[in-house]
Amino acid sequence: MTSRAKKTTAATETGIPRLTLNPLHSARQLRFYQLLVAGRKQWFMDALSEALGRLDQVTVKRQIREYVPEDAQKILAAAGLRDEHVFPVPAVLEEKPSLIGYYRLLLGAPQKSFYAGSTGMGRFKRLEELGTISEKMRPWVPAFCKAMAEPLAGLVRGIPRITERDLRELPLLTFGSQLQGSNNTQIGKIAMRDVFIAVKEIVARYVVVATESKLTLRNSAGRTVVIALAHDPDVRIQEQVGDKLHHKVAIEVKGGTDVSNVHNRAGEAEKSHQKAKKFGFPEFWTIISKRGLDLTKLQSESPTTNRWFDVAEVLARKGNDWDDFRQRLAGACGIPLADSV
Repeated sequence: MTSRAKKTTAATETGIPRLTLNPLHSARQLRFYQLLVAGRKQWFMDALSEALGRLDQVTVKRQIREYVPEDAQKILAAAGLRDEHVFPVPAVLEEKPSLIGYYRLLLGAPQKSFYAGSTGMGRFKRLEELGTISEKMRPWVPAFCKAMAEPLAGLVRGIPRITERDLRELPLLTFGSQLQGSNNTQIGKIAMRDVFIAVKEIVARYVVVATESKLTLRNSAGRTVVIALAHDPDVRIQEQVGDKLHHKVAIEVKGGTDVSNVHNRAGEAEKSHQKAKKFGFPEFWTIISKRGLDLTKLQSESPTTNRWFDVAEVLARKGNDWDDFRQRLAGACGIPLADSV
């Protein structure tokens, strides 16, 4: 009898029943991770700190005195915390409109209830999701800050010895439950939207018109470039030359992370790229989870793809694939690449 067989028999003789244990796969949590790293650039403390670093602090402090209850200011000062880490002020939201989501999450309000018709907040949802503010919406930002001041002050008053850790972790509670309520299709759509937001950050200085699904920019040659969310491909880049719209790049976004299903996702990208090729697109990019995968195998599943980019790096705005994506996107649009995005 082998050593392994002896151990099995001995375990059985103890009377302990054998167990079949099947832990859940990590794919869902990896999808959440992709959305989390994207969220850091839009709705969490990282995004807030970046925005504050670009603002005139004299203006911020003046607005804090105007919008933040005095007793809450004293509590935060005693805790060594910045008022704007809890309370929205117009300068911050005008600099980075998506931070409306940070203050919503800090308050513990899911999107569905926060933007319900009865709250009157529905008009601000586009600012959170698109990260842009129209001239029509700009006058309403002070009203949002005033409305949020009292419930957030209640949060400050109600937490004994509030800390920076509290401010970093509280939004995650609501964000996590928000993702748990999303099915795979919705998560894929969120990933595609977040990639679109990353694209918008790269070309922001040249955008002349921005909507929920389309960016129109003027490139260095004075030509109009259109970047649009679509279907087959997910994102398309086109340039207006004279009276004709020339196809430039077709981009497919695959937000899933299940390794066993990655080749199906690559195959789906290939089908979309084949359609785009018939339309006349010359370049085909696929944004997909590349970690731990054989790129040669992926290329065999989508031979039309010219460039592969890791979705986690694009959403996190860091890494070699993100740097390459920025450079190639700027080149496709005909604009110089900013030093940082």
